[in-house]
Amino acid sequence: MSAAPALPVTPLPLTENRQAQLLCLTEGLDAAALWWLSGYTAGLARSVAASSPAPAAQEAAPAAAAQAATPLSIVFGSQTGNAQRLAEGLAARMREAGLPVRVLRADAYPLRELADERHLIVVISTQGDGEPPDDARGFVEFLQGRRAPRLPQLRYAVLGLGDSSYPQFCAIGRLLDARLEALGASRWLPRGDADLDIASVATPWLERALAEAREALRPQPALATVTPLRPPAPAVQAPVCSRERPFAAELLVNQRITGRGSDRDVRHLELSLAGSGLRYEPGDALGVWPRNDPALVAAVLQALALDGDAPVRHDGETLPLREWLGQRRELTRLARPFVAAVAERSGEAALAALLAPERAQAFAHWLEGRQVLDLVRGRPGLFDAAALVAALRPLTPRLYSIASSMRAVGEEAHLTVAHAAWERAGEARFGVASHFLAVQEEGATLPVFVERNERFRLPRDPDRAIVMIGAGTGVAPFRGFVQERAVAGARGRHWLLFGNPRFRTDFLYQLEWQQALREGRLHRLDLAFSRDQAEKHYVQHRLREHGRTLYAWLENGAHLYVCGATRMGRDVHAALLALVAEHGGRSAEDAADYLDALQRQGRYARDVY
Repeated sequence: MSAAPALPVTPLPLTENRQAQLLCLTEGLDAAALWWLSGYTAGLARSVAASSPAPAAQEAAPAAAAQAATPLSIVFGSQTGNAQRLAEGLAARMREAGLPVRVLRADAYPLRELADERHLIVVISTQGDGEPPDDARGFVEFLQGRRAPRLPQLRYAVLGLGDSSYPQFCAIGRLLDARLEALGASRWLPRGDADLDIASVATPWLERALAEAREALRPQPALATVTPLRPPAPAVQAPVCSRERPFAAELLVNQRITGRGSDRDVRHLELSLAGSGLRYEPGDALGVWPRNDPALVAAVLQALALDGDAPVRHDGETLPLREWLGQRRELTRLARPFVAAVAERSGEAALAALLAPERAQAFAHWLEGRQVLDLVRGRPGLFDAAALVAALRPLTPRLYSIASSMRAVGEEAHLTVAHAAWERAGEARFGVASHFLAVQEEGATLPVFVERNERFRLPRDPDRAIVMIGAGTGVAPFRGFVQERAVAGARGRHWLLFGNPRFRTDFLYQLEWQQALREGRLHRLDLAFSRDQAEKHYVQHRLREHGRTLYAWLENGAHLYVCGATRMGRDVHAALLALVAEHGGRSAEDAADYLDALQRQGRYARDVY
C-alpha cells in the first residue's frame, strides 16, 4: 500500500474571523494555559516557515541568530519567601531583556541536569543555626555528596540571605559558593551576603548579575510571528495590593485567647480584606508592616539628645527624624552593622572585640534581649540625625501564618499572635510587630499583604489523611486546614498534635478543637502541656509514644505538617527519624532517606521560624 503524498502546509493568516473562532475554542482556559497555547502556535508557525523555501534575505542572515541560546538557571531556596521573590524578580528582568532564563525552586530543580548547566545563579537563605531552607535540603545534600558531578563548564553566582545576629550568618550561601568552586565551576561574580536589610546588598548584586547575564547570553530571537490569542488582563475588580503596596485592613477582632494567670499573651485577630483583591490559601502567611512604639522612639531620641522634628534626607526622601524611627527603621532588633558603628564611634575596645569572627557565639548570646535603646543609652551625641538613620537598618514586615480558610470566613484573614514582651533592667521591652498588633483597637486599619507559601499546602486528594504537629502559635495554620477541609467535604482523617505550657491557661482554640472532634471534623487530638507535671512533655514525646500509629498513617499515604519555632521543628524531626527507624525497621540513614522522599513528594512540609 503506497503512502499518501505529503501535502504542502501553508501558515494560515490570523484574520479577524479566524481570531474569533480561536477565541471561542479557547474559552474557559486560564491565563497560563492561554500563554502556553500562544507560544505553542508561534512555535508551529516557525516550524512551518523553516520547512518552506526561505527568501534570499533570510538565507543571508547570520547563522548565530538561528542558534538556540543556552539558558541560564536561577535556583532559589526560600523559607519565608524572600529568596523566591528576589529570584523571580531577577528572572522577570532577564526575560524583559530577551535573555533565556528559567527560575526553579531548589526541590524542583532536576539534579541530573546540573552536569550540563552552563550558567547558574543560586539565591538561598540560611535558617537557624546554619541550616538550609526546607525546600533546598535535597539540593544542598546532593552538592555536598559524592554524586555531585565535576562542573568545569559552569559559571555560577551565589546570593545568600541571612540574619547577622546568628552565629552562622549566610552559612548555606557560603557553603554552596565554596562547594561549586571545589567542583571546578568558575565564579561568575563574588558571593553576596544579605542581612535582614536585604536590599542594601541584594539590589546592587542583582543589578550586576543582570549586567553579567546580558554580556554572557544572547537575547532570544523574537517570537512575534503569532500574537497571543488573549493576553491576561489586569484585574479591574479591585486594586492590586502587594508587599510594596499593602492594603489597609480593618481590625475586626482583637481578643486574648490565653487564660487568666498565663505568662503568655496570645491574641486572636480577625482582619477584613474586603475590597483588597487579596486571596490566600491555607498555609499562606499574612505580612504586616509594623510601626515602632512611640514611647520607644521618644526614649531613643532622648538617649541621643536628638530632635525628633529634625528633617532627615536619606535615599532621596526627606522625613522628620521621628517618622524615620517610628515607621522606617528597626529599633527592636540589633544588627551587627549597627553594633559595629557604635563600637567605631565610641572607641570601646570591649564592644569591638565582641564582633570578632571567633566570638560569634558570644555575640549571639550578648544580643539576646537587647535593643537599639540599650546600646545608645548613655551615649548622647554619638550620632547626629542623618548618621543615625543611615546606621539603622530598614524596618521590615513580619509574617504570620494565616489561621483561617477563606472558603470558611470569606474576605477575612485570622491571625494567632503571641505578644513578645519582657523586661530588661526593670524596663518593658517588646517585639515590634506583635506589640503593634496587640495594642491596636478594633476598627483600626493595619497595612497588610499576602505572602504565598506553596510548600505548605493541603493534599489535592481530599481523601488523604493529614497529621498536623504544632506548638504554641504554630497551631495557627492547622485551624485554617481543618476549616478548609470541612467546607470542601474532605473525607480524609485529621490528626492534631498540639503542645504548650499549661492546659488550663494555654490550650489555644480549645473549644473549637473539642467541637471539631465531636462533629468529626477532627479525628484525633493528642496534647502535650510541658509544665503541668514535674517532667516536661513536648509534642516530640507524644510522637514517640504514638510512633507505631503515626508510621502506619504515613505508610497509608498521610501528609505530615510541622509548624512552630525552629528548635521545636528540629526536635520533632529527630523524633520522626527515630520512629521511622524503629517502626519501619530502617537504619538511621534509610530513615533520613524516607523523610527526604516524603518532602520531595510534598507529603512532609514544615513552616518553622
